[in-house]
Amino acid sequence: MTLGLGPLVVASVAYLGVLFLVAYAAEKGRISARITQHPLVYALALGVYATSWSYFGSVGYAARHGFRYLGIYLGLTLACLLAPVLWRPLLRLTRELQLTSLADLLAFRYPGQVTGTAVTLFVLAGSLPYLALQIRAVVESARLLSPAASPALVGPGFCGVLIVFTLLFGARHPAPRERHEGLMLAIAFESGVKLLALVAVAGWCVVSIFGGVGGLRDWLTLHPEAVEALQRPARDASWAPLLVLSVVAAFLTPRQYHVAFTEAPERDGLATVAWAFPLLMLLINAAVPVLLWSGEALGLPWPADFHVLSVPIRQGAPALALLAFLGGVSAASAMVIVTTLALAPMCLTHLVLPLGTARGRDDLYGWLLWARRVLIAAIILAGYGFYRLLDTRATGLVDLGLVSFVATAQFAPGVLGLLLWPKATRAGLLAGLAAGATAWTFTLMAPLWEPPSLVAWTNQASVMLGFSADEPWGFATFTSLGLNALCFLAVSLVTRQSAEEQEAARVCAREAPGLAEGSVAASSPDEFRRQLEPVLGAQVAAAEVDRARAALDLAPDERRPLELRRLRDGVERNLSGLIGPVLARLAVGEALRLDPGARTALADQLRFVEERLRDARDMRGPLRELEVVRRYLYRILEDLPLGVCAMGPDGEVVIWNAALEALSGVPMDSARGQPLARLPEPWGPLFAGLAQAPCGDDEARVTVGGRPRSLRLHRSRLAPSEGDSAGETGITFLVEDWTERKAVDARLAHQDRLASLGRVAAGVAHEIGNPLTAIASLTQNLKYELEDPEAVRERVGLILQQCRRIDAIVRALVGFGHAGTVGGESRPFTRVAVGPLLAEAAQLARLSRKARDVACAHQSPEGLEVRGDAQRLEQVLVNLLTNAIDASPAGSRVDLRAEAGGEQVRIQVEDRGHGIAPELTQRVFEPFFTTKQPGEGTGLGLTLVEGIVREHGGTLRLEPRADGGTRVTLSLPRADSVPQREASA
Repeated sequence: MTLGLGPLVVASVAYLGVLFLVAYAAEKGRISARITQHPLVYALALGVYATSWSYFGSVGYAARHGFRYLGIYLGLTLACLLAPVLWRPLLRLTRELQLTSLADLLAFRYPGQVTGTAVTLFVLAGSLPYLALQIRAVVESARLLSPAASPALVGPGFCGVLIVFTLLFGARHPAPRERHEGLMLAIAFESGVKLLALVAVAGWCVVSIFGGVGGLRDWLTLHPEAVEALQRPARDASWAPLLVLSVVAAFLTPRQYHVAFTEAPERDGLATVAWAFPLLMLLINAAVPVLLWSGEALGLPWPADFHVLSVPIRQGAPALALLAFLGGVSAASAMVIVTTLALAPMCLTHLVLPLGTARGRDDLYGWLLWARRVLIAAIILAGYGFYRLLDTRATGLVDLGLVSFVATAQFAPGVLGLLLWPKATRAGLLAGLAAGATAWTFTLMAPLWEPPSLVAWTNQASVMLGFSADEPWGFATFTSLGLNALCFLAVSLVTRQSAEEQEAARVCAREAPGLAEGSVAASSPDEFRRQLEPVLGAQVAAAEVDRARAALDLAPDERRPLELRRLRDGVERNLSGLIGPVLARLAVGEALRLDPGARTALADQLRFVEERLRDARDMRGPLRELEVVRRYLYRILEDLPLGVCAMGPDGEVVIWNAALEALSGVPMDSARGQPLARLPEPWGPLFAGLAQAPCGDDEARVTVGGRPRSLRLHRSRLAPSEGDSAGETGITFLVEDWTERKAVDARLAHQDRLASLGRVAAGVAHEIGNPLTAIASLTQNLKYELEDPEAVRERVGLILQQCRRIDAIVRALVGFGHAGTVGGESRPFTRVAVGPLLAEAAQLARLSRKARDVACAHQSPEGLEVRGDAQRLEQVLVNLLTNAIDASPAGSRVDLRAEAGGEQVRIQVEDRGHGIAPELTQRVFEPFFTTKQPGEGTGLGLTLVEGIVREHGGTLRLEPRADGGTRVTLSLPRADSVPQREASA
């Protein structure tokens, strides 16, 4: 029983139309993203691995080599188990760097146009036998079902239909960097159809031919040679070549690389792939023995490769045969479509664009799209041409597929070097690839046309090395991979890497990246566009710069060197997905030149390093531990309650932590990379002034957000590391907000002043009582002298004199009680004359009760001035004088004198008391420590005095006098030597 060619063609075109509708619906959003992005769809799409080889050829291979046909499945399973080591690093690289093909990947790691060209040519040569296999499988299966079908008609017709659907599936966008969710869903659907067809035919065979599972068991019991024929080759021959080839082919053949990495979903689906992909292949391979035994039970004359078709057609099941045929068309068409979509951009990037034909075209996107379409048609037709040149009697379907697998295996040393050996060189890769390609050509490709002398030589060599003459691919795998790996290792060891290779190796191996060199000469995104136009054309230059700028969230007028360097890197990454990494690097290097004479900003270097150390999960060994420590220390820096600003040797801000961002209101990203002078006021002038000041500690008052702030600043100059002759390597500023502390200190000082007022209250009453008594007496006398105008005038004058005396005492007390702060904020510093300051402090000190028995003298040169807050300095002197009077015996004297000493003014307070023990001269400044009797002091006076003196930039020292008593020396900077320290916004 046979089928006509017409139904086969109609069914095939209709099936491909269904696939296209599935893809179209997904791309238009009519199928939920939850489905298209699901990891199971990703795993099923990887089922494109099961081509005509698995669908048709596995039965024929099992007939010749027994259970060894499972080697392809077992190798794939091993590759999935190694996904964390092999797949995940490659997936990270392809996503981060927009590497859309194996040639892009190797051209990035081993930089150079020659790398991309050599890899592309060999991938293309290795893929032609596989494309020819698919065409041959469809042609021969069509001839089996319809013997009248002409290969000269079926082959070109199948290729023509595939060209149309390939253009519809994946050549409607100018760049391959967009993920084709519709295509991936269609390929996943195709995997389901293959599985359904094989399982349906196998299940039908068990029931129809053997009468059920029991009948199959009975048949195997009667024909033990059928099982033995499968077991014997598995015991006698080596599995190693098949396992090695299938491990590599599982993710490095063009179609597998394209699905696994280029079209990978945003969700991490590798965990699902690790079990779902092998399970899919297990179910497909489980049908192979049943189909083989069914053909043997029926004694079919057709090749075992096509038992999936011949068994149903022999038993009169045309519908099942048509389903099986559609499964084969599905397997073949999916492989051709995906492989062609992977090869076309690769050829465009590494073979066509280097010729310079697209340089500066305004319609570059359209030109690239049409170039890809032409290449798609050319590749499919090249596969058909290879099929026509091939002697179809030379080898089975699987053996033909293994020719391509051995070619793919030649990239394994380079990929392993990319992942595991940072010292591998481009010269080593090219030498190994040349050696492997040469061995592959002589041992596998040339014998396809059976030159007698060459076939005899290869058979003899394989037998000498212990390989079977019937399996030339075993010998070819050993020879080509061995020579490849040997040359790769040897040449890499004797050659040196270029700077580009070293940086690429660090990125691929997740080592600490080198520092960026130079800064971008272009000064704005608009200048980026203008400089890229001669290379890319106006439309593409504007689109790619805007795309990179939007991805980095940069403003259109961005001018910071740090951000412009990031924009340059972003443009290069985007162009890598459009024209490949080599041409992207050349285009960006030509148009957006780096200034080699400019020293790269340290902020740029840190961002460059941080972006490459962001994900420590993929790092290894000590590097990972170092990154953990770096993150820990960076977290400590970020969580410090002090503001931290670090300036690099180029004068630009490198660190601006969260505390300083909260205090200043200046965002971290806005501050980093800016010179100090360009920081918003008051921070730029404040830090710039402190950087030039001779003293590294200072205080300042600034206005931030409309509120006054008191800041304590500290500057630290970073010393160069050992071996660094560059001198100073930067400055670090620490900023502490003392606003609240100043308010607390002011409140404590006010309380201390009130306590001092309490201590002098009795003296005040006495001082005011005397003039009040005089006023009362004068008033009494005035009552009797009203007739004498002259006497009245004299008495009134005396009364006014006593009132002025009372007013002076009250004003002094009120001024002292309210001195120092207004609303908790310190007063601005002014020039303060020392003489009047001492006189007023002495007058206040005399108001205490004990001061009536102790003389208080003061002395100061004329014109001596300090800079500070007069009322707070008066509080200091009153406090020191009061303590001196309290410590002095009755009838003694307290001296208060001032003198100039260079840039300092020294004020001394001396008493004749019992003195202070030497061990207590420092403790007296501690809060709540006092040498007075309980109830006579709070222990806060000298603590506040020391704080006020320190704020004025002065010092305070206690020492015993030689003839008894204590001398307190207060040193303050002279007014002429103190610079202004106030800052305003």
